[in-house]
Amino acid sequence: MDVVAFSSSPNLIPSPFTSGTPSSRAHRLSLRDSRRRRHPLPALRSHPSASAPASVSHHDVVVVGAGIVGLSIARHLLLHTPLSVAVADAAVPCSGATGAGQGYVWMSHRTPGSDTWELAVRSKQLWEDLAAEMDGLGGGGARESLGWMKTGSLLVGRTSEELATLEEKTKVLSQAGINAECLAATSLHALEPALSVGNDGGAMFLPDDRQIDAFQAVSLIEKTNSSHSPKGRYMALYNDPAMSLIRSEVTGRVEAVQTSKNILYGRKAIVVASGAWTRSLLHSFLGPNSTLDIPVKPRKGHLLVLEKFEKLKLNHGIMELGYVDHQGAKSNSLPLSSKSNEDEDDASSISMTATLNTKGHLVLGSSREFKGFSREVDKSILKSIWDRAGKFFPALNNIRLDIDEAKEIRIGHRPYMPDGKPVIGFVPDLSNVLIVTGHEGSGLALSLGTAEMVTDMILGNAGRVDFTPFSIENRFSGVKYVGFSTKDDAIGFASSA
Repeated sequence: MDVVAFSSSPNLIPSPFTSGTPSSRAHRLSLRDSRRRRHPLPALRSHPSASAPASVSHHDVVVVGAGIVGLSIARHLLLHTPLSVAVADAAVPCSGATGAGQGYVWMSHRTPGSDTWELAVRSKQLWEDLAAEMDGLGGGGARESLGWMKTGSLLVGRTSEELATLEEKTKVLSQAGINAECLAATSLHALEPALSVGNDGGAMFLPDDRQIDAFQAVSLIEKTNSSHSPKGRYMALYNDPAMSLIRSEVTGRVEAVQTSKNILYGRKAIVVASGAWTRSLLHSFLGPNSTLDIPVKPRKGHLLVLEKFEKLKLNHGIMELGYVDHQGAKSNSLPLSSKSNEDEDDASSISMTATLNTKGHLVLGSSREFKGFSREVDKSILKSIWDRAGKFFPALNNIRLDIDEAKEIRIGHRPYMPDGKPVIGFVPDLSNVLIVTGHEGSGLALSLGTAEMVTDMILGNAGRVDFTPFSIENRFSGVKYVGFSTKDDAIGFASSA
Protein backbone atom coordinates (compact mmCIF):
# COMPACT_ATOMS: atom_id res chain seq x y z
CA MET A 1 0.00 0.00 0.00
CA ASP A 2 1.32 3.43 -0.96
CA VAL A 3 1.51 6.22 1.61
CA VAL A 4 0.46 9.84 1.12
CA ALA A 5 1.54 12.26 3.83
CA PHE A 6 0.24 15.59 5.11
CA SER A 7 1.45 17.85 7.87
CA SER A 8 -0.52 18.72 10.96
CA SER A 9 -0.93 22.38 11.80
CA PRO A 10 0.10 24.68 14.57
CA ASN A 11 -2.97 26.08 16.26
CA LEU A 12 -3.31 29.48 14.63
CA ILE A 13 -5.98 31.63 16.23
CA PRO A 14 -6.66 34.79 14.23
CA SER A 15 -8.43 37.83 15.60
CA PRO A 16 -11.98 38.46 14.48
CA PHE A 17 -10.95 42.12 14.24
CA THR A 18 -9.24 42.22 10.85
CA SER A 19 -9.74 44.06 7.63
CA GLY A 20 -9.39 41.12 5.27
CA THR A 21 -10.55 37.60 4.75
CA PRO A 22 -8.88 34.91 6.88
CA SER A 23 -6.39 32.04 6.36
CA SER A 24 -2.60 32.07 6.24
CA ARG A 25 -1.39 32.16 2.69
CA ALA A 26 -3.52 29.17 1.68
CA HIS A 27 -2.53 27.80 5.06
CA ARG A 28 0.49 26.17 3.51
CA LEU A 29 1.94 24.19 6.32
CA SER A 30 5.54 24.82 5.39
CA LEU A 31 4.59 27.42 7.16
CA ARG A 32 4.70 31.17 6.89
CA ASP A 33 2.47 32.21 9.76
CA SER A 34 0.55 35.38 8.89
CA ARG A 35 -0.95 35.34 12.36
CA ARG A 36 -3.42 38.14 12.96
CA ARG A 37 -3.19 40.14 16.14
CA ARG A 38 -5.98 41.55 18.21
CA HIS A 39 -6.51 45.27 17.99
CA PRO A 40 -9.11 47.25 19.92
CA LEU A 41 -11.27 48.95 17.32
CA PRO A 42 -12.84 52.22 18.46
CA ALA A 43 -16.22 53.21 17.07
CA LEU A 44 -17.02 55.81 14.43
CA ARG A 45 -15.11 58.94 15.39
CA SER A 46 -15.26 62.57 14.28
CA HIS A 47 -11.49 63.10 14.30
CA PRO A 48 -8.40 60.89 14.00
CA SER A 49 -7.09 59.10 17.06
CA ALA A 50 -4.25 60.95 18.72
CA SER A 51 -2.79 57.77 20.18
CA ALA A 52 -0.19 57.38 17.43
CA PRO A 53 1.11 59.46 14.52
CA ALA A 54 -0.30 58.38 11.16
CA SER A 55 0.50 59.04 7.54
CA VAL A 56 -2.38 60.82 5.79
CA SER A 57 -3.31 60.25 2.13
CA HIS A 58 -6.27 61.20 -0.05
CA HIS A 59 -8.03 58.94 -2.55
CA ASP A 60 -11.34 58.70 -4.35
CA VAL A 61 -12.16 55.22 -3.03
CA VAL A 62 -10.80 53.31 -0.03
CA VAL A 63 -11.26 49.52 0.02
CA VAL A 64 -10.94 47.65 3.32
CA GLY A 65 -9.96 44.07 2.47
CA ALA A 66 -7.46 42.63 -0.02
CA GLY A 67 -9.11 39.32 -0.83
CA ILE A 68 -10.05 38.54 -4.42
CA VAL A 69 -13.21 40.66 -4.12
CA GLY A 70 -11.49 43.75 -2.68
CA LEU A 71 -8.61 43.61 -5.17
CA SER A 72 -11.01 43.06 -8.08
CA ILE A 73 -13.03 46.12 -7.03
CA ALA A 74 -9.83 48.17 -7.08
CA ARG A 75 -8.88 46.74 -10.49
CA HIS A 76 -12.24 47.54 -12.06
CA LEU A 77 -12.21 51.10 -10.73
CA LEU A 78 -8.67 51.65 -12.02
CA LEU A 79 -9.37 50.22 -15.48
CA HIS A 80 -12.80 51.71 -16.10
CA THR A 81 -12.84 55.04 -14.25
CA PRO A 82 -10.39 57.89 -13.58
CA LEU A 83 -10.76 57.33 -9.82
CA SER A 84 -7.86 56.68 -7.44
CA VAL A 85 -8.00 53.74 -5.01
CA ALA A 86 -6.33 52.66 -1.77
CA VAL A 87 -6.61 49.09 -0.45
CA ALA A 88 -5.86 48.22 3.19
CA ASP A 89 -5.73 44.80 4.81
CA ALA A 90 -4.69 43.35 8.14
CA ALA A 91 -2.69 40.65 6.35
CA VAL A 92 -1.66 40.02 2.73
CA PRO A 93 -3.48 38.91 -0.43
CA CYS A 94 -4.41 35.22 -0.58
CA SER A 95 -4.12 34.99 3.20
CA GLY A 96 -7.88 34.50 3.36
CA ALA A 97 -10.61 32.36 1.90
CA THR A 98 -9.32 33.34 -1.56
CA GLY A 99 -6.13 31.33 -1.13
CA ALA A 100 -7.84 28.34 0.45
CA GLY A 101 -10.23 27.40 -2.35
CA GLN A 102 -10.26 25.18 -5.44
CA GLY A 103 -10.73 27.86 -8.08
CA TYR A 104 -14.11 27.00 -9.55
CA VAL A 105 -15.47 29.24 -12.30
CA TRP A 106 -18.46 26.95 -12.75
CA MET A 107 -22.14 27.13 -13.55
CA SER A 108 -22.93 23.51 -12.66
CA HIS A 109 -23.94 24.32 -9.09
CA ARG A 110 -25.92 27.46 -9.99
CA THR A 111 -29.70 27.74 -10.29
CA PRO A 112 -31.27 29.71 -13.15
CA GLY A 113 -33.65 32.36 -11.85
CA SER A 114 -32.04 32.53 -8.42
CA ASP A 115 -30.92 35.87 -7.00
CA THR A 116 -27.28 35.13 -7.79
CA TRP A 117 -27.78 33.66 -11.27
CA GLU A 118 -27.29 36.81 -13.35
CA LEU A 119 -24.29 37.84 -11.25
CA ALA A 120 -22.72 34.40 -11.80
CA VAL A 121 -23.36 34.53 -15.57
CA ARG A 122 -21.91 38.02 -15.86
CA SER A 123 -18.90 37.26 -13.70
CA LYS A 124 -18.05 34.11 -15.65
CA GLN A 125 -18.20 36.11 -18.87
CA LEU A 126 -15.80 38.68 -17.42
CA TRP A 127 -13.36 35.90 -16.46
CA GLU A 128 -13.66 34.49 -20.01
CA ASP A 129 -12.93 37.95 -21.41
CA LEU A 130 -9.87 38.36 -19.18
CA ALA A 131 -8.59 34.90 -20.14
CA ALA A 132 -9.04 35.72 -23.83
CA GLU A 133 -7.13 38.97 -23.30
CA MET A 134 -4.26 37.09 -21.66
CA ASP A 135 -4.21 34.51 -24.46
CA GLY A 136 -4.03 37.34 -26.98
CA LEU A 137 -0.81 38.58 -25.40
CA GLY A 138 1.01 35.38 -26.32
CA GLY A 139 3.56 33.65 -24.12
CA GLY A 140 1.96 31.31 -21.62
CA GLY A 141 -1.39 33.07 -22.03
CA ALA A 142 -4.21 32.63 -19.55
CA ARG A 143 -2.90 29.28 -18.35
CA GLU A 144 0.32 30.84 -17.10
CA SER A 145 -1.12 34.14 -15.87
CA LEU A 146 -4.37 32.87 -14.32
CA GLY A 147 -3.93 29.11 -13.96
CA TRP A 148 -6.81 29.02 -16.44
CA MET A 149 -7.92 25.53 -17.45
CA LYS A 150 -10.73 24.62 -19.82
CA THR A 151 -11.49 21.43 -17.96
CA GLY A 152 -15.27 21.50 -17.91
CA SER A 153 -17.06 20.21 -14.82
CA LEU A 154 -18.77 17.01 -13.76
CA LEU A 155 -21.46 17.16 -11.09
CA VAL A 156 -21.83 13.53 -10.06
CA GLY A 157 -24.25 11.29 -8.19
CA ARG A 158 -24.12 7.64 -7.18
CA THR A 159 -27.80 6.68 -6.91
CA SER A 160 -30.77 6.55 -9.28
CA GLU A 161 -32.42 9.32 -7.25
CA GLU A 162 -29.38 11.55 -7.66
CA LEU A 163 -29.22 10.74 -11.38
CA ALA A 164 -32.85 11.85 -11.72
CA THR A 165 -31.96 15.11 -9.98
CA LEU A 166 -29.03 15.60 -12.35
CA GLU A 167 -31.26 14.94 -15.37
CA GLU A 168 -33.68 17.62 -14.19
CA LYS A 169 -30.86 20.05 -13.45
CA THR A 170 -29.40 19.45 -16.92
CA LYS A 171 -32.76 20.29 -18.46
CA VAL A 172 -33.11 23.51 -16.45
CA LEU A 173 -29.58 24.71 -17.23
CA SER A 174 -29.97 23.87 -20.93
CA GLN A 175 -33.15 25.92 -21.08
CA ALA A 176 -31.19 28.81 -19.53
CA GLY A 177 -28.66 28.66 -22.37
CA ILE A 178 -25.93 26.65 -20.63
CA ASN A 179 -24.21 23.88 -22.57
CA ALA A 180 -25.08 20.88 -20.37
CA GLU A 181 -25.31 17.13 -20.91
CA CYS A 182 -26.43 14.34 -18.60
CA LEU A 183 -24.31 11.18 -18.69
CA ALA A 184 -25.19 7.71 -17.47
CA ALA A 185 -22.53 5.62 -15.76
CA THR A 186 -21.22 3.95 -18.93
CA SER A 187 -20.78 7.21 -20.84
CA LEU A 188 -19.26 8.85 -17.76
CA HIS A 189 -16.65 6.10 -17.43
CA ALA A 190 -15.47 6.72 -20.99
CA LEU A 191 -15.06 10.44 -20.18
CA GLU A 192 -13.46 10.03 -16.73
CA PRO A 193 -12.08 6.47 -16.31
CA ALA A 194 -10.81 6.95 -12.73
CA LEU A 195 -14.26 7.95 -11.46
CA SER A 196 -16.70 5.34 -10.17
CA VAL A 197 -20.39 6.09 -9.54
CA GLY A 198 -21.77 2.54 -9.63
CA ASN A 199 -24.30 1.22 -12.11
CA ASP A 200 -27.11 3.57 -11.03
CA GLY A 201 -25.21 6.85 -10.94
CA GLY A 202 -24.15 9.40 -13.49
CA ALA A 203 -23.14 13.01 -13.98
CA MET A 204 -24.07 16.33 -15.44
CA PHE A 205 -21.29 17.53 -17.77
CA LEU A 206 -20.72 21.23 -18.43
CA PRO A 207 -17.86 21.46 -20.96
CA ASP A 208 -17.62 25.26 -20.70
CA ASP A 209 -16.89 25.42 -16.97
CA ARG A 210 -13.38 26.54 -16.08
CA GLN A 211 -10.71 26.25 -13.38
CA ILE A 212 -8.51 29.08 -12.15
CA ASP A 213 -5.62 29.35 -9.70
CA ALA A 214 -6.33 31.98 -7.04
CA PHE A 215 -2.66 32.77 -6.39
CA GLN A 216 -1.91 33.34 -10.07
CA ALA A 217 -5.11 35.35 -10.58
CA VAL A 218 -4.40 37.56 -7.57
CA SER A 219 -0.81 38.06 -8.73
CA LEU A 220 -2.08 39.29 -12.10
CA ILE A 221 -4.63 41.60 -10.50
CA GLU A 222 -2.00 43.00 -8.13
CA LYS A 223 0.31 43.63 -11.08
CA THR A 224 -2.47 45.45 -12.92
CA ASN A 225 -3.36 47.53 -9.88
CA SER A 226 0.25 48.37 -9.07
CA SER A 227 0.83 49.64 -12.61
CA HIS A 228 -1.31 52.64 -11.60
CA SER A 229 0.82 53.47 -8.54
CA PRO A 230 3.35 55.63 -10.41
CA LYS A 231 0.44 57.76 -11.62
CA GLY A 232 -0.70 58.30 -8.04
CA ARG A 233 -3.90 56.36 -8.55
CA TYR A 234 -3.23 53.26 -6.43
CA MET A 235 -1.91 52.48 -2.97
CA ALA A 236 -1.82 49.07 -1.27
CA LEU A 237 -1.29 48.83 2.49
CA TYR A 238 -0.87 45.29 3.80
CA ASN A 239 -0.41 44.15 7.41
CA ASP A 240 -2.19 47.38 8.36
CA PRO A 241 -5.59 46.62 9.96
CA ALA A 242 -8.45 49.08 9.79
CA MET A 243 -9.18 50.58 13.20
CA SER A 244 -12.04 53.05 12.79
CA LEU A 245 -14.04 55.23 10.45
CA ILE A 246 -13.65 59.01 10.63
CA ARG A 247 -16.67 61.23 9.94
CA SER A 248 -17.11 64.89 9.19
CA GLU A 249 -18.19 66.93 12.22
CA VAL A 250 -20.10 69.21 9.85
CA THR A 251 -21.97 66.79 7.57
CA GLY A 252 -21.71 63.49 9.44
CA ARG A 253 -20.41 61.89 6.23
CA VAL A 254 -17.74 59.21 6.60
CA GLU A 255 -14.55 60.75 5.26
CA ALA A 256 -11.77 58.30 6.00
CA VAL A 257 -10.56 54.97 7.35
CA GLN A 258 -7.97 55.01 10.09
CA THR A 259 -5.68 52.01 10.05
CA SER A 260 -2.94 51.13 12.52
CA LYS A 261 -0.45 53.25 10.55
CA ASN A 262 -2.41 55.44 8.14
CA ILE A 263 -5.40 57.69 7.65
CA LEU A 264 -6.96 57.07 4.24
CA TYR A 265 -9.42 59.70 3.07
CA GLY A 266 -11.97 58.53 0.51
CA ARG A 267 -13.62 61.40 -1.34
CA LYS A 268 -16.22 59.28 -3.11
CA ALA A 269 -16.66 55.97 -1.27
CA ILE A 270 -15.47 53.64 1.48
CA VAL A 271 -15.85 49.94 0.60
CA VAL A 272 -15.73 47.30 3.34
CA ALA A 273 -14.94 43.97 1.64
CA SER A 274 -13.63 42.01 4.62
CA GLY A 275 -15.19 38.59 4.12
CA ALA A 276 -16.09 36.57 7.19
CA TRP A 277 -14.75 39.32 9.45
CA THR A 278 -17.23 41.93 8.20
CA ARG A 279 -19.69 41.55 11.05
CA SER A 280 -17.11 42.07 13.80
CA LEU A 281 -15.45 44.87 11.87
CA LEU A 282 -18.72 46.74 11.38
CA HIS A 283 -19.63 46.39 15.05
CA SER A 284 -16.28 47.91 15.89
CA PHE A 285 -16.61 50.66 13.29
CA LEU A 286 -20.14 51.69 14.20
CA GLY A 287 -20.07 51.25 17.96
CA PRO A 288 -22.18 49.32 20.49
CA ASN A 289 -25.38 51.24 19.75
CA SER A 290 -25.47 50.37 16.06
CA THR A 291 -28.64 48.68 14.84
CA LEU A 292 -26.92 47.27 11.74
CA ASP A 293 -26.14 43.58 12.11
CA ILE A 294 -25.19 41.78 8.92
CA PRO A 295 -25.27 38.09 9.93
CA VAL A 296 -22.23 36.95 7.93
CA LYS A 297 -20.30 34.26 9.78
CA PRO A 298 -17.20 32.13 9.12
CA ARG A 299 -17.77 28.69 7.62
CA LYS A 300 -14.56 26.74 8.00
CA GLY A 301 -13.28 24.41 5.30
CA HIS A 302 -10.38 21.99 4.85
CA LEU A 303 -8.73 20.98 1.56
CA LEU A 304 -5.99 18.42 0.92
CA VAL A 305 -3.37 19.16 -1.73
CA LEU A 306 -1.32 16.26 -3.13
CA GLU A 307 1.64 17.71 -4.99
CA LYS A 308 2.56 16.24 -8.38
CA PHE A 309 0.14 13.40 -7.75
CA GLU A 310 0.45 10.73 -10.42
CA LYS A 311 -1.63 7.94 -8.92
CA LEU A 312 -4.92 9.51 -10.04
CA LYS A 313 -5.50 11.22 -13.36
CA LEU A 314 -8.47 13.55 -13.86
CA ASN A 315 -9.71 15.04 -17.11
CA HIS A 316 -12.26 17.40 -15.54
CA GLY A 317 -13.13 19.21 -12.35
CA ILE A 318 -15.43 16.99 -10.30
CA MET A 319 -17.94 17.71 -7.56
CA GLU A 320 -20.55 15.46 -5.97
CA LEU A 321 -24.15 16.57 -5.99
CA GLY A 322 -24.10 16.92 -2.19
CA TYR A 323 -21.87 20.00 -2.45
CA VAL A 324 -24.69 21.98 -4.03
CA ASP A 325 -26.58 21.96 -0.74
CA HIS A 326 -25.01 24.70 1.38
CA GLN A 327 -27.16 24.12 4.45
CA GLY A 328 -25.28 21.18 6.00
CA ALA A 329 -25.00 17.41 5.71
CA LYS A 330 -27.55 15.56 3.59
CA SER A 331 -27.96 11.95 2.54
CA ASN A 332 -25.65 12.47 -0.46
CA SER A 333 -22.79 13.87 1.61
CA LEU A 334 -20.98 12.58 4.65
CA PRO A 335 -22.16 13.92 8.05
CA LEU A 336 -19.43 14.56 10.58
CA SER A 337 -21.48 15.74 13.53
CA SER A 338 -23.64 13.66 15.82
CA LYS A 339 -25.79 16.70 16.59
CA SER A 340 -28.81 17.85 14.62
CA ASN A 341 -28.15 19.74 11.41
CA GLU A 342 -30.59 22.33 12.70
CA ASP A 343 -27.86 23.43 15.07
CA GLU A 344 -25.71 25.09 12.41
CA ASP A 345 -23.04 26.04 14.91
CA ASP A 346 -22.13 22.36 15.24
CA ALA A 347 -23.32 20.81 11.97
CA SER A 348 -20.47 19.63 9.73
CA SER A 349 -20.41 17.87 6.39
CA ILE A 350 -18.07 16.50 3.76
CA SER A 351 -18.82 16.56 0.05
CA MET A 352 -16.35 15.21 -2.48
CA THR A 353 -14.64 17.71 -4.75
CA ALA A 354 -11.59 16.93 -6.87
CA THR A 355 -9.51 19.08 -9.21
CA LEU A 356 -6.08 19.02 -10.83
CA ASN A 357 -4.30 22.36 -11.23
CA THR A 358 -1.79 23.45 -13.87
CA LYS A 359 1.08 22.18 -11.70
CA GLY A 360 -0.36 18.67 -11.57
CA HIS A 361 -1.39 18.95 -7.91
CA LEU A 362 -4.53 17.05 -6.92
CA VAL A 363 -6.82 19.11 -4.66
CA LEU A 364 -9.41 17.18 -2.66
CA GLY A 365 -12.25 18.58 -0.56
CA SER A 366 -14.24 19.69 0.98
CA SER A 367 -15.56 20.21 4.49
CA ARG A 368 -18.08 22.72 5.80
CA GLU A 369 -18.47 23.48 9.48
CA PHE A 370 -19.16 26.34 11.86
CA LYS A 371 -16.21 26.55 14.26
CA GLY A 372 -15.81 30.29 14.61
CA PHE A 373 -12.41 31.49 13.44
CA SER A 374 -10.56 28.34 14.51
CA ARG A 375 -7.54 27.60 12.34
CA GLU A 376 -6.77 24.25 13.94
CA VAL A 377 -6.35 21.33 11.58
CA ASP A 378 -8.85 18.58 12.38
CA LYS A 379 -7.27 15.26 11.47
CA SER A 380 -10.62 13.47 11.60
CA ILE A 381 -11.93 15.79 8.88
CA LEU A 382 -8.87 15.19 6.72
CA LYS A 383 -9.41 11.47 7.03
CA SER A 384 -13.10 11.89 6.18
CA ILE A 385 -12.21 13.91 3.06
CA TRP A 386 -9.81 11.16 2.01
CA ASP A 387 -12.31 8.39 2.73
CA ARG A 388 -15.07 10.23 0.90
CA ALA A 389 -12.86 10.67 -2.15
CA GLY A 390 -12.18 6.94 -2.06
CA LYS A 391 -15.90 6.27 -2.57
CA PHE A 392 -15.61 7.90 -6.00
CA PHE A 393 -11.99 7.09 -6.89
CA PRO A 394 -11.22 3.45 -5.99
CA ALA A 395 -7.51 3.92 -6.76
CA LEU A 396 -7.20 6.02 -3.59
CA ASN A 397 -8.27 3.10 -1.41
CA ASN A 398 -4.87 1.49 -2.02
CA ILE A 399 -3.06 4.53 -0.62
CA ARG A 400 -2.72 5.15 3.11
CA LEU A 401 -3.09 8.73 4.33
CA ASP A 402 -0.34 9.91 6.70
CA ILE A 403 -1.28 13.30 8.14
CA ASP A 404 1.94 13.76 10.09
CA GLU A 405 4.30 14.19 7.13
CA ALA A 406 4.77 17.52 5.39
CA LYS A 407 2.43 18.33 2.51
CA GLU A 408 -0.11 21.08 2.00
CA ILE A 409 -3.38 21.55 3.85
CA ARG A 410 -5.57 24.54 3.12
CA ILE A 411 -7.89 25.97 5.74
CA GLY A 412 -10.13 28.96 5.12
CA HIS A 413 -13.27 30.63 6.41
CA ARG A 414 -16.00 31.16 3.85
CA PRO A 415 -18.14 34.27 4.53
CA TYR A 416 -21.49 32.51 4.98
CA MET A 417 -24.86 34.28 4.73
CA PRO A 418 -27.98 32.49 6.01
CA ASP A 419 -30.02 33.55 2.97
CA GLY A 420 -27.38 32.21 0.58
CA LYS A 421 -26.52 35.40 -1.30
CA PRO A 422 -23.89 38.12 -0.96
CA VAL A 423 -24.39 41.55 0.57
CA ILE A 424 -23.44 44.25 -1.94
CA GLY A 425 -24.72 47.72 -1.23
CA PHE A 426 -24.60 51.03 0.57
CA VAL A 427 -25.20 51.24 4.30
CA PRO A 428 -28.47 53.04 5.00
CA ASP A 429 -27.80 56.53 6.40
CA LEU A 430 -24.08 56.27 5.57
CA SER A 431 -24.48 57.06 1.91
CA ASN A 432 -20.86 56.64 0.85
CA VAL A 433 -20.09 53.39 2.75
CA LEU A 434 -20.56 50.14 0.83
CA ILE A 435 -20.56 46.64 2.32
CA VAL A 436 -19.41 43.75 0.11
CA THR A 437 -19.39 40.32 1.76
CA GLY A 438 -21.15 36.96 2.01
CA HIS A 439 -19.98 35.24 -1.19
CA GLU A 440 -19.21 32.07 0.83
CA GLY A 441 -17.34 29.67 -1.48
CA SER A 442 -17.96 31.75 -4.62
CA GLY A 443 -15.78 34.78 -3.95
CA LEU A 444 -13.37 34.03 -6.78
CA ALA A 445 -16.07 33.04 -9.27
CA LEU A 446 -18.23 36.10 -8.53
CA SER A 447 -15.46 38.62 -7.93
CA LEU A 448 -15.28 40.28 -11.34
CA GLY A 449 -19.04 40.68 -11.60
CA THR A 450 -19.15 42.01 -8.07
CA ALA A 451 -16.41 44.51 -8.88
CA GLU A 452 -18.33 45.77 -11.90
CA MET A 453 -21.47 46.09 -9.77
CA VAL A 454 -19.70 48.04 -7.03
CA THR A 455 -18.16 50.38 -9.62
CA ASP A 456 -21.62 51.05 -11.07
CA MET A 457 -22.97 51.74 -7.58
CA ILE A 458 -20.21 54.24 -6.85
CA LEU A 459 -20.73 56.00 -10.18
CA GLY A 460 -24.52 55.98 -9.86
CA ASN A 461 -24.98 53.84 -12.97
CA ALA A 462 -27.89 51.44 -13.45
CA GLY A 463 -25.59 48.43 -13.82
CA ARG A 464 -25.55 45.27 -15.94
CA VAL A 465 -26.95 43.17 -13.08
CA ASP A 466 -29.84 44.14 -10.81
CA PHE A 467 -28.52 45.43 -7.47
CA THR A 468 -31.75 44.84 -5.55
CA PRO A 469 -31.28 41.21 -4.35
CA PHE A 470 -27.97 42.12 -2.69
CA SER A 471 -29.05 45.35 -1.00
CA ILE A 472 -28.84 45.93 2.76
CA GLU A 473 -32.02 48.03 2.77
CA ASN A 474 -35.01 46.11 4.22
CA ARG A 475 -33.04 42.85 4.19
CA PHE A 476 -32.04 42.61 7.83
CA SER A 477 -34.25 43.26 10.83
CA GLY A 478 -33.62 46.40 12.83
CA VAL A 479 -31.81 48.27 10.07
CA LYS A 480 -33.01 51.85 9.82
CA TYR A 481 -30.60 54.24 11.41
CA VAL A 482 -27.39 52.32 11.36
CA GLY A 483 -25.23 54.53 13.50
CA PHE A 484 -27.57 54.74 16.47
CA SER A 485 -30.95 53.54 17.59
CA THR A 486 -32.95 56.71 16.81
CA LYS A 487 -32.91 59.30 14.06
CA ASP A 488 -32.01 62.06 16.49
CA ASP A 489 -29.02 60.10 17.73
CA ALA A 490 -27.98 59.40 14.13
CA ILE A 491 -27.82 63.13 13.44
CA GLY A 492 -25.54 63.85 16.39
CA PHE A 493 -23.02 61.03 16.78
CA ALA A 494 -21.04 61.10 20.00
CA SER A 495 -17.40 61.33 19.05
CA SER A 496 -14.71 59.33 20.84
CA ALA A 497 -11.16 60.36 21.49
